[in-house]
Formats: sequence, structure tokens, C-alpha cells
Amino acid sequence: MATAPENMTFEAALQRLEEIVRLLERGEAPLDQSIDLYQEGDRLKRLCEERLKSAQARIDAIALGPDGQPAGLRPFEAQ
Repeated sequence: MATAPENMTFEAALQRLEEIVRLLERGEAPLDQSIDLYQEGDRLKRLCEERLKSAQARIDAIALGPDGQPAGLRPFEAQ
């Protein structure tokens, strides 16, 4: 892997994750490589989920009214 996951954009991480899924679905990789791919995919999945949660929190914050109260959405609570 050329780029560390934390340095990847969301789009690049998602594209790499999709590539890993295709490789694993074909079942042509040796066992050790499949395990490495699975671990990389798991890291990328978690990274993408974290970035989506962060984006959702930012969107929800924008939707708050001037008094800080929800204006159509309830505040997103990141875990």
C-alpha cells in the first residue's frame, strides 16, 4: 500500500476498499495475501465510517438554528 490510510482522502480510501473487495471476491489471492487484504480493508472501512460520522456531525451543526436549537434535525451524537 503506497499511502497510509490516514493520509488518504475519503474517496481514495473508498476506491481502495472497493478494489480489495473485488480481489477477495475473486478468491485468487494466496491465504497470507488475503489476510493482509482483509486487514487493510478493515482499517479502510473504519476510516471511512469515522469520516462519514464527522461529516454528518458537521451537517447537523449547520442545521442548528441561531439559538443553537435543532432546526429540523436533531444534533448528531458521535460515539
